[in-house]
Amino acid sequence: MHIKKGDTIKMLSGDDKGKTGKVVKAFPAINKVVVEGINTVKKHERARKEGQKGQTVEVAMPFDASKAKKTS
Repeated sequence: MHIKKGDTIKMLSGDDKGKTGKVVKAFPAINKVVVEGINTVKKHERARKEGQKGQTVEVAMPFDASKAKKTS
């Protein structure tokens, strides 16, 4: 895989086409990467303690490394 943790990438396709970001985590065995601010989804978290409210959190999900290009 040509992308490693810490690299800056540019998206080539998908909803986030043209966006750039830094690689947070790489999964070379399955050819996927996680980039901050790209491919985010909203996840609902339930309240853990009594009296605390549940919340919606945006989480970056992994996507295929072939959709990204390394920039310098």
